[in-house]
Amino acid sequence: MVSDVLEVEGGSPLTGRIAVRGAKNFVSKAMVASLLGQGPSQLNSVPQIRDVEIVADLLRAHGVSVSVDDATGTVAMNPLGVELAKAADIATHAGSSRIPILFCGPLLHRVGEAFIPDLGGCDIGGRPIDFHLQILRQFGAEVSKEPGGIRLTAPKRLQGMQMELAFPSVGATEQFLLTAVLAEGITVLRGAAVEPEIMDLVAVLQQMGAIISIETDRTIKVEGVDSLEGYRHNSLPDRIEVASWAAAALATGGDITVDGARQDDMVTYLNVFRKAGGRFDITETGIRFYHPGGPLSSIAVETGVHPGFMTDWQQPLVVALTQATGLSVVHETVYEQRFGFTEALRRMGARIQLYRECLGGQVCRFGMRNYQHSAIICGPTPLRAAEIEVPDLRGGFSHLIAALAAPGRSTVTGIGLIDRGYEHFNAKLEALGARTWHR
Repeated sequence: MVSDVLEVEGGSPLTGRIAVRGAKNFVSKAMVASLLGQGPSQLNSVPQIRDVEIVADLLRAHGVSVSVDDATGTVAMNPLGVELAKAADIATHAGSSRIPILFCGPLLHRVGEAFIPDLGGCDIGGRPIDFHLQILRQFGAEVSKEPGGIRLTAPKRLQGMQMELAFPSVGATEQFLLTAVLAEGITVLRGAAVEPEIMDLVAVLQQMGAIISIETDRTIKVEGVDSLEGYRHNSLPDRIEVASWAAAALATGGDITVDGARQDDMVTYLNVFRKAGGRFDITETGIRFYHPGGPLSSIAVETGVHPGFMTDWQQPLVVALTQATGLSVVHETVYEQRFGFTEALRRMGARIQLYRECLGGQVCRFGMRNYQHSAIICGPTPLRAAEIEVPDLRGGFSHLIAALAAPGRSTVTGIGLIDRGYEHFNAKLEALGARTWHR
């Protein structure tokens, strides 16, 4: 068992080459989609991360045969024996993951019943499941609260419906897609999320036999079919991990080539990276990110749904902006409590001030709700080593970047949480010349 405490000797540039595989925010949903098929499915380029293990265990608990080849990144799934898992098994395998909510639509179609344990996940905002339950009810599911979770039943075949999301929720859009494809009739969702991971899920479902159309106004239309087949699919690369290593190169004054990275997934990020003073080269195998020397530039950036600046790109970038000259402004519009990670950065010497006002180019839905969702970063400020507790997945990797940038020895506790979304990050740090060891 690897220790959950990592000692980091920072202050040296990260340089070298690493590779990324499939996107964490896609592969788990594609694995769930295998429940919908009448035959086996195969997903390729799957990273060896904790979330994949959780979904594989949950699928097995529901009677799906799952084979995982970590060396090749291939997951084979055969859903011919699908059954309802025991509530205790679902809770045990799910842990703090929110993925069981997305099992509901497929299970309602296959066995007529589903159970959601009390959900966990990173503490970065409410992330309510109201959208999910609203969608499932409109399809015809009956929802009841039970000790330890929520039970859903489908007395008859789920029916197509129409609805509009108040905000383009990725999770709600995934729920809609995974449920609509086998519902009777036509289903329309307005205000849908259209992230690359969503579009890759659409590609998987279309390959299985679903009929899905995407309109330019964020409207998704699904014509329900009677049955679906299995699929074979190569996952899109993890653009969040790519951006995290890019920020690490910028913060440490390094030079990192990320094999597997794709420019078309990163256009918005690359623009911001360049404005901040970073440089990049598109290679045959990926993208090279590097600090060109000289001062970095302060910037103003606002997170948003695709094609905007992704909220998961924000936290690692903030660490790099502590080294930029002047005042940088970051306005978070997706999660209301995503700046909690900055407390540790301030203890390390960063000058970051949080505000309740919308400091971006527009007033967002958090503007009148008393959330500290805007940040001003004053730099450059030398970071100093510290003892750090990992708060959540993306914030934790951001703290790790800060420790790598700060001269001296830092202690990062709770490092195992990073395994949820960053494949072999310890080995990748070693490949980049980082001086770290587990305590």
